[in-house]
Order: sequence, then structure tokens, then C-alpha cells
Amino acid sequence: MAEMLPAGVATGTAEGTEPDGDAVRMLNTLQTNASYLEQVKRERGDPQVQLEAMRGFLERSGLKVEDLDRLNIIHVTGTKGKGSACAFTERILRNCGLKTGFYSSPHLVQVRERIRINGQPISKDLFNKYFWLVYNRLEETKDPVHASMPAYFRFLTIMAFHVFLQEKVDLAVVEVGIGGAYDCTNIIRAPVVCGVSALDIDHTSILGDTMEKIAWQKGGIFKPGVPAFTVAQPERPLEVLRERAQERKCPLYLCPELDEFEEGYQALELGLAGSHQRSNAALALQLARTWLQRHGCQGLGELKEVPPSTELVGRPVPLAPAFRPTDAMIQGLRDTEWLGRNQVLSHGPVTWYLDGAHTTSSIQACVRWFRQAALNQDKLHDGSEVRVLLFNVTGDRDTAALLKLLLSWVWGQDLDHPTLGPVTMLV
Repeated sequence: MAEMLPAGVATGTAEGTEPDGDAVRMLNTLQTNASYLEQVKRERGDPQVQLEAMRGFLERSGLKVEDLDRLNIIHVTGTKGKGSACAFTERILRNCGLKTGFYSSPHLVQVRERIRINGQPISKDLFNKYFWLVYNRLEETKDPVHASMPAYFRFLTIMAFHVFLQEKVDLAVVEVGIGGAYDCTNIIRAPVVCGVSALDIDHTSILGDTMEKIAWQKGGIFKPGVPAFTVAQPERPLEVLRERAQERKCPLYLCPELDEFEEGYQALELGLAGSHQRSNAALALQLARTWLQRHGCQGLGELKEVPPSTELVGRPVPLAPAFRPTDAMIQGLRDTEWLGRNQVLSHGPVTWYLDGAHTTSSIQACVRWFRQAALNQDKLHDGSEVRVLLFNVTGDRDTAALLKLLLSWVWGQDLDHPTLGPVTMLV
């Protein structure tokens, strides 16, 4: 729906004073997420067009690609768990006394959640300030050749870069939107380190319908000479990641399991529930340590020796050595919060279980977490408790198939589970 420009937008003032609500309403006119996905599909015939357009928008906003080098970026892609891995990484580095920026998507409640400083969504005032700064500069630089505005996600990405640069963060953790190679965040040319979380089938109309095609897209964020880490992947996708790394002259390493970091030391406590979070935490430890190491930090924990017999046997990618996590890393993993992911909310007799699972294997992991969390939850003596598991799907995913799996894995044929008691599903 078209909207009138709020007062001050057309005057050319970069520092507008419009209310936050007007900024959000104007942002929403730059297309919904569904519209953005359709735009990406239309442009995928010549994907370089997307990155060139993004560079053009960035320059029109007053920044050059080279300016992003100052952000000391950790760039993370993957299908599942990349947001959680980013959250772990950000919290560890914040615990080390660094001022952190964190750009993620999507948001749960408010769009400001996507752009965080020191773990907190930017304030309404900061959102308002930087939205109109970017919006007005883009308006002022329109001409017959550059007449368009960037779509919603591209705009927010540009805005995040402005926020992080002007607020002088020490580093920025940047989560890829979709894919990697042609994602608009991939105008980043010199990250400090890159990460790949677990791969799975998703966004097939954009990224391809096989794990190998998806791995090729994800490996597109690798940069020459920039170390990258991946969690364990199926054999063929891992080979594709290795090939992409070799093409791009990127040193790629496989993360050891979190057990390796605990061996001989204390068990690591994670702030995010679910056994699947252990691989995300292992990835975060490698990303954080590499960032600190490349910035000359000392006392990062002694590296464990990788036995020659296990380093390459059956692995197309060399195994990174585990190490003893520092106290700041241990505390960071424990303190990590990432709302809406394996989250339990209690309100009187009703307990809500929230997660963002959106692939078959994610649903399996969600079910394992839900069963354990529900069993651990205290029951009311009168038996009046109600457990609610929220299920929501967007985009071109097979909603019916995912819901069928969820129903069968949690309850079988009986919604009154003999162990969990009465459970309600809201769809």
C-alpha cells in the first residue's frame, strides 16, 4: 500500500526526526519477505546483477564496499542453526570485553531485533535516526538510471552497516539471509573468519533442489586467505564445500565435536536448549577464537594436538584442533540467549514451547527437545497444566508434510500423550 512521505523525508535532511512508527511503516513498503524471495527468483538468471545492485545501493547511501573492512566481520551461513551459532559467537566475544554488532534475520516481534549492539536491539531513536539517514540519501541520489529503492532485506543490511560503523563496534557478526554466493550480505569482501552451520534442503526454488547445489551456494561466502569453519556435513556436500574453498583459496576446517572441548575439563553448559545446539556452540568457539587470534589476543587456551590418524581419514576437510575454552568463552556459552529457539514460556497453567524448525531434520531436533523439556517441566498437582507447541511455516515449504511429521513424531495417533499429558498444537 502506498503511503505519503512523512514530514521531512523529501527535504534532504539525513537526520530526520520522524516517529519510529513512521520509519517502520515506510520500511514495510519496501516489500515483504515473500516479495523479496520472488525478486531473488526473477534475478537468479544473472545472480551477479543482485550483488552489483547491492553495491550500487551501498554507494548511494554514502558507503563504499571498502568501508565494511573496518567492521572486522564474522560472516556465517548455513541452513540450520546459523542464527544460534551467531548468537553464541556474539555472546562469547562480548564476554571478552568487545563492543559487538549483530545482524540477523528474521525478527520475532520488532524489526529492531535484526540490528543489535552488545546483544540488545538498537533503540527506537537509533532505528529512526539511521533509517531516515539511509532512506533520504537513497532518495536524494535517484536519477533515471538509479530510480529504485532497495528491497526490505537489502535496505536493512545497508542500514546495519551504517549503524555498526557509526556506533563504532569492535566487530560485527553477520548472518547470511538466503544462500551465500548471491546473498546481499556477500558484498563483504574481507571478513575476519567465516562459518557454515548444518546444511539441509530449504529455499529450493532459489538455492537448488539438492544438498550439493545448496552447499555450492553456501560456499560462496568463502574469501581468499580468510579461514572458514564448518560443522560436520554429509559426505558429498562437504566435498562441495571443500571444492569451493579450493576455488576461492580459502583455508577450510572441520569443527571437532563439542565433546573434544570438554575432554579433560568441565562439561560446557549452554544457554540454548537442545542437543543440536552443541554443534552450533562448537562452531562458535572456533569462530570466536580465530577472531581473537587474528587480532593478536593472548591467553586463548592451549590447542589440543590432532592425532595424525584421525586428521584426514575419511574426511575431505582437515579437522581443526580443539582447545581448552577460556573462562570468558565458557561464560559466554552459558549466558547466550536466542529467543524463539527452543524456548519455554510459562504463563499460569499454560506452558508454551517455541522453536523455529523449518526442515525435516529440524523438526526431528525440535521434537527431541520438546519431549525432554516437557518431561522436565513441573506438573501442577491438580493436573490442569496445558502444554502448547506453536507451529508456523512461511515461504514455499511443504507445510502439510512438516506438520504431518511433527504430529506423528510427538504424539503418534494420540494427542493425549501418556507421558506428556494433554498437549495442544496451534498452527
